Amino acid sequence: MTTIQLVWLSLLQGITEFLPISSSGHLILFSKFTGFPDQGNAVDVVLHCGSVLAIMIYFAPDLWSMICGLWKNKMLPNFEDEGNKLFYLLVIATIPALLAGLCIKIYGTEILRNTKLIGWNLIVFGLLLWIFDHFSMTVVKIKNMGVKDALLIGFAQCFALFPGTSRSGATVTMARMLGLERREAAKFSMLLAIPVIVIAGAVTLFEIYQGGNLSEIREALSGIGYSFVFSILSIYVLMIWLKRWSFLPFVLYRIALGTILLLDAYGIYEIKF
Repeated sequence: MTTIQLVWLSLLQGITEFLPISSSGHLILFSKFTGFPDQGNAVDVVLHCGSVLAIMIYFAPDLWSMICGLWKNKMLPNFEDEGNKLFYLLVIATIPALLAGLCIKIYGTEILRNTKLIGWNLIVFGLLLWIFDHFSMTVVKIKNMGVKDALLIGFAQCFALFPGTSRSGATVTMARMLGLERREAAKFSMLLAIPVIVIAGAVTLFEIYQGGNLSEIREALSGIGYSFVFSILSIYVLMIWLKRWSFLPFVLYRIALGTILLLDAYGIYEIKF
C-alpha cells in the first residue's frame, strides 16, 4: 500500500468514525470508486485503533473517573459511584457486540463488503436516526441510564458489523430513542467503541506481528498515527456541533450517498471518477 493511499484512508476513517455515516462503509467504498486496490479488513481495523486512541485522549477525565470508581469499590459494581457505574454499563453494552463479532470472525466478512448492502443500510438506518433524533425526548444523561438501557444500546451496536449501518449511528439512534441528550448519546457511543475496537485491534495487530512482515508492521503503526490525528480533530468538531444542531445533515448525506450507490449497484446509473 502506498503512503498516499494510507493517508487518504486515515483521513476518511478519522472523519467518518464519529459521524453517524459509517466509517467501515466509506473505507470499503474508497477502493471501489478509486484506482486504489482494496486494503482489506485488517487495515480497516488498524485504522480504527487510531480513532480509539483519540477517544481515550479526549475522554481521559471519564476514563480516570472509571479507574477511581473501580479502585474505591475494589472492582465491585456500585451504581452509586458515577465512574464505577459508567464502567459497568460499558461492559454490559459490549457483551452483545463481542458475541456477534465472534460469529463474524468465524464465518468471514467478505460477503459484507457489498455495495448494495452498504447502500440500503445507509438509507434505512439513516431514516431511523432521523425519526428517533427528531421525535424522542432529550432529557436523559448517562448517569441516569440503567442496565436495560446499556443492553439495548449494546444490541444496537451489533448492527454495525454490517457496513453502511455505522456503529456510532446505530448506538446513537438507540440512545436517542431512550431519551439521551445528543452530546450524551455521542459520548456513550464513543466510549463504547473502546473495548470492541481495542479487542479487535489487538487481535489484528498480533496477527500482523506474527506474520513478521516489517513493512506491514510499519504500515500499521503509520496508519494508527495518521488516523489518530484526523480522529481527534473530528471528535472536537462533532461535540461542538451537537451543542447547537441535530443529526439531520448526516441523515441527508446518508440518504444521498445510499441512493447514488444503489443506482450504481443496480446498473441504473454508473458512477465514474
